[in-house]
Amino acid sequence: MANSHRRRRRPARSTGKPAVKGVTTSNRRSPLTTLEKEEGEHQFDRLSDLPDDVLLNIVERLDAADAARTAALSRRWKQIPAMLSEVLIMVGPTDNERERNEDDVARANATVLGATRSLLERKSAGRYAICRLCMRFFLGDGSVSICRASANAMAAQKVGVAEFTILTEKEGRRCSLDDRIACGTRLTSLINDCPEAFTCLTRLKLENLGLRGESDFPRIFRLCQRLEFLHLDNCGMGYPSLLEMEHPRLRELEILRSRFERVDLNWLPELTTLAFSRCLSLHDPLSFGHVPLLHTVSIRYTAVSWNKMLKMSEFLGQATVSNLTLGFEKEKIWVKPEGPRELSRVFSKLRLVNLSAISNECDLTWTMFVLQGAPSLEELCVRVCDCLGIWDKEKRRNLGYSEERNDVDAKWEASDFKHNNLSMLRIFGFQSDDKFVGYARAVMDVAVNLKDIYFHEKPACKVECAYIGRRSNKYPRSAMEKIMLRICLSMYRHPLLRLHFPL
Repeated sequence: MANSHRRRRRPARSTGKPAVKGVTTSNRRSPLTTLEKEEGEHQFDRLSDLPDDVLLNIVERLDAADAARTAALSRRWKQIPAMLSEVLIMVGPTDNERERNEDDVARANATVLGATRSLLERKSAGRYAICRLCMRFFLGDGSVSICRASANAMAAQKVGVAEFTILTEKEGRRCSLDDRIACGTRLTSLINDCPEAFTCLTRLKLENLGLRGESDFPRIFRLCQRLEFLHLDNCGMGYPSLLEMEHPRLRELEILRSRFERVDLNWLPELTTLAFSRCLSLHDPLSFGHVPLLHTVSIRYTAVSWNKMLKMSEFLGQATVSNLTLGFEKEKIWVKPEGPRELSRVFSKLRLVNLSAISNECDLTWTMFVLQGAPSLEELCVRVCDCLGIWDKEKRRNLGYSEERNDVDAKWEASDFKHNNLSMLRIFGFQSDDKFVGYARAVMDVAVNLKDIYFHEKPACKVECAYIGRRSNKYPRSAMEKIMLRICLSMYRHPLLRLHFPL
């Protein structure tokens, strides 16, 4: 009797829209991985009846391992991976917490190699071109085989964009000098074993390398003749070291946490974008040679007490940039204010300026030299931080950090001038005190066509710092505080100007 009252289970109703976006190597019961079993049982397979472009769109949403695995589902699916125009085969986390040993690297690279052979060998035999090939793998066991498999595919057919991201076992902050030298030796060996893989690259990302000879990096540049994008993170050649760069096609260059004593951009006729950050050094960080197309420049570094002030009129050489970011890392201001006559050439095309990580100890008046020297400037962004990276006095003294007010050498002599093009001012870390209000009022007085001012609250620290207990917050939040600020800024004199308080 009990059985007679059981409800008869109804068959699941198929919608024809299986959810395949979440398929992973650990999801063994996903719709795609069960299709082969269903086909063997002569069940109706709606997926295989879809047009090629729809199946291709499905496979493009999977990772490389799952995309290669779909070829085993049926003869209908076998041809789909060969149609992929973008092949992204990536392994390893990109966060700062990664830590791998030799066995982990070998297993990870074995996974990449399997996916590479499965996808690229099938692509080599097909008629579909590869528009974009991105490989991310570890420097270690198996990396030579990965490069050779990639080189074979790139030799068999023309690849539009070919990118290598070569990771190291340890994240940069955990890499000692010996670790970087060992990684540099492995990279040199990899290039010697498979140079043909690097000759076809258009994008290359390297990290945590310590090459011993000053000819090693120039050799890489000569070998990668098609290179358009280069990213170097925590790389160097020992001290003192000079990196001289010459390349006919390089367009974007990122040198982060640089350990070079100086980088000379001697001849880069196609370079348009430069991002540079450097560790402590005794000399100028960069020199600009032949870079006629350079328009976007970001330079961040920590200046110590003995570093000289840089004159932008001399520092930028012949470059005339339109987008400029200067980062001071909450320490000494390393830019010397200059007059409009000196800056007329290098600042003539400047449209956007971002002055980042200015210490809260600094006055902001010195930044007015940018307005006076850049008549075409449209947007000015100032970011103020109220903490330092290192607060321990003894440690700061040993590292040579400034003990005085950090803008003590950045003096700007006020003069009467008007700016006709500035339309937007952004202040991050704004506080309702005399320093910030006075600075905003000074910009309002000279920028006759200013339309918008954004007062941003100071951003939270990414990590807990020693200064967290001393902070004060005078950001205007209430309606009354905002009204008082408008009165202090004499907003009645600027009826078309809008104040914004983004949260």
